[in-house]
Amino acid sequence: MREQSRFVPEKALTQLQALQTRAEHETPATRAELLNQLSIAHLRTGQLDAAIADAEQLISFGRSQRDDAMLAKGLLAKSYALFEKAEAGAAYQLAFEAEKLAAKSSDLLLRSQTQITAGQAYAEQGDFPNALAKMQLGLDTARQATSDPVMLFGALNAIVQLYTQMKEYDKAESALQELLALAEQLHLPGRMAMAKTTEYGLAIDMEQYKRAIQAQQTALDLMRKLGSERMIGLALGNLADAYLKLHDYPRAAQYASESLRSTQKTGDRGMESTARGNLAQAYLGMGRIVEGKRQYEQALARYEQENNKPQLQAALREYGEALERVGDTAGAISAYHRERTISDQLFERRRQQAMLELQEKYETEKKQRQIELLSRDNQLKGTELDNKRLQQRVWWLLALVTALGALIVGMLYRRVRHANAQLEVKNLELKAQSVRDPLTALYNRRHFQDFMRALPHTETQPPREADVVGALFLLDVDHFKHINDSYGHAAGDAVLKMLAEHLRVALRETDMIVRWGGEEFLAYLPAVARQGIDDVARRILRSIAAQTVEYQGHSITVQVSVGYAPFPLAPDGSPLPWERVVNLVDMALYLAKAHGRHRAYGLRGFANFEHTSLEAIEQDLERAWRAGFVDLSVVLGDAPDAIPPSPNELNNVVHIKHAQKNSHAT
Repeated sequence: MREQSRFVPEKALTQLQALQTRAEHETPATRAELLNQLSIAHLRTGQLDAAIADAEQLISFGRSQRDDAMLAKGLLAKSYALFEKAEAGAAYQLAFEAEKLAAKSSDLLLRSQTQITAGQAYAEQGDFPNALAKMQLGLDTARQATSDPVMLFGALNAIVQLYTQMKEYDKAESALQELLALAEQLHLPGRMAMAKTTEYGLAIDMEQYKRAIQAQQTALDLMRKLGSERMIGLALGNLADAYLKLHDYPRAAQYASESLRSTQKTGDRGMESTARGNLAQAYLGMGRIVEGKRQYEQALARYEQENNKPQLQAALREYGEALERVGDTAGAISAYHRERTISDQLFERRRQQAMLELQEKYETEKKQRQIELLSRDNQLKGTELDNKRLQQRVWWLLALVTALGALIVGMLYRRVRHANAQLEVKNLELKAQSVRDPLTALYNRRHFQDFMRALPHTETQPPREADVVGALFLLDVDHFKHINDSYGHAAGDAVLKMLAEHLRVALRETDMIVRWGGEEFLAYLPAVARQGIDDVARRILRSIAAQTVEYQGHSITVQVSVGYAPFPLAPDGSPLPWERVVNLVDMALYLAKAHGRHRAYGLRGFANFEHTSLEAIEQDLERAWRAGFVDLSVVLGDAPDAIPPSPNELNNVVHIKHAQKNSHAT
């Protein structure tokens, strides 16, 4: 039933449920394994709540039996279901707990399974060294468990996928050959299909697309013989993705449509969204823009319904890039805005979680200090009682006892003062951490908001000296998702640290630099020459593009896009609130992204404002610019790998200059 559950879970679930009536008379080990298999079958049929309920029942049963192996199986089953519900943090924690419990067991198969799962959890977090260590341990354990070669198959399959993620293609190829040989020995069509699907993943990563298609087609034929509709949908989706990479959009659309029909039969909404995404990209590639956008929006709706913000953010970013490739600039900017909103929400959630953890740590330390003080106070009271008894018995030692008591009180008083001093230091550290970003040590968004609210009213008025102004700069790392996907999140963190260091060099000590969110930074310059604002933008572009980040033998080049404006801005004589100025700068940043990246778009001022409104400008900054209502400066990055402006973009700018001779359009 374990094998049937993996490939035809609906049939396995029916048979497992039929066995429940006999379970009461079976051994505890058999009853526990039945609950375990029920949870997995419910998981594979998409019934996540039922899978969690089965796992909770197994956890409770394991605790009542005081059996660590049962408890580990329950925790593992629950972690799988939570991961499918996009609750990754809780899933990882349960997987690590299960591994600790299984380590006490003599069940080699269980130990190998928990070690492999822990390795996969580390890999999901980008911690490849720990992931590899755990998976190699799981593989060694599986080799010892000769009674069940299927577990060895699972361990080999997982380590091939990990080596593929790490770009260790030689090691991945070697492990794959062992995996394929073991699949031949097992004579299980489902396992051979899994091995071929893993070969597809390796071939795709190595850009061997014909090999990938051949391997996945073999897996598809095996799955059709087994009647595994879920695996058929997955195989069809993989084939669609391969043909997308070959730019064979008609064939990609064919396989994506078949995958969509297959996943709709099984009710697998996750695979349905993937199929719709592939179909949307195929339609866009064929120029069927309206159909492509409709399929993308239907795919996004599923992530929104499930409140799966990480998946929704990734899908929106891919949506924006796809629209940008087909020339739908407005649609791409809209998708980028939606993605940025999700990014800000995720960043705020992580910040709040960090603050809660820090506060919890502080409260724990505070309680511990209070306990220590109470203990010392009790000791002092006991000493005083002893002194009173001693006074009654030996009057001539009164002076000595009094002096001794005073000495003890003095020592305790000094200790209390020392403890209070340490408490004050901790309070100062907590205050500093509340206004600083823990990764880059830059100010965080909350501190900037408090700073701007505390500015005197006179500082938001137009300056008397027109040649000296304030300025706001907002910059975003180009292709940051590609850096994370290619090298891991630790490499992304190294890039963010480098950016923070070189922004401090490029700007002055009096300038405030803020980590605005994710890969986005904001700089507030309180005083700069009006004619020098473009030079500041150019200096930022050059300073960042001139750097490389060395990470695990890779040299990572980094470029940024920038939006900027003087501050304050006063389109009709009244200064705008700083929040609206930041919003305009953010729109200028998205224009820089949409027009090729590695450049800066600066909002210098407004013209013909009596014929428009700020709301219209905020609705579509690019349209307002081209209509002559907004004065923009464009600063191109001049790094060796900078992307020059396209001929269409240059033609558009020239056309605006001639059409708006009396305006301030640049």
